[in-house]
Amino acid sequence: MKANCWIGRNKVEIRDVPDPGMLNRRDAIVRITSTAICGSDLHLLDGYVPPTMQEGDVLGHEFMGEIVEVGDRVDPERLRVGDRVVVPFPIACGACAACAAELYSCCENSNPNAGSRKRCLGIRSAESSATPT
Repeated sequence: MKANCWIGRNKVEIRDVPDPGMLNRRDAIVRITSTAICGSDLHLLDGYVPPTMQEGDVLGHEFMGEIVEVGDRVDPERLRVGDRVVVPFPIACGACAACAAELYSCCENSNPNAGSRKRCLGIRSAESSATPT
C-alpha cells in the first residue's frame, strides 16, 4: 500500500509500505479513502521530536475509509466490514479509567511509548499539567 512517510526533518514522500495486519482482537483494518497530515503531526515533521522518528515512519492518523477486516472481539452491532468510518485523532482502548470517564484523548493504554512524552514535556499523555510528576 502507499503511505505518506517521514524521510527527515521537513521532508516526506509517498512510499510503498507493508499492508497492515491485525495486532489485537479488538482491531479493525480500514482501507483509507482520504487523509492528510494533522496539525499535531507538524511537531514530528519539523523535527520538534526527532529522537522518536525514523526514516519511513508513516504519518497521518486522521482519516476516512471503509472497514475491510475486524477482529473477533469487535462488537458487530457497532462496526462491520463494509462500514464507512471517520477516524478522529484520539485512539483509545475503551477500557481504562480515562476511557470509562469518556476522556478518550487521555487513554492510558493507547500510546506504547508514553514515557517519551514525559521525557520531552514533563508529563505523560494521561496526566494533566496539574498532576505531580
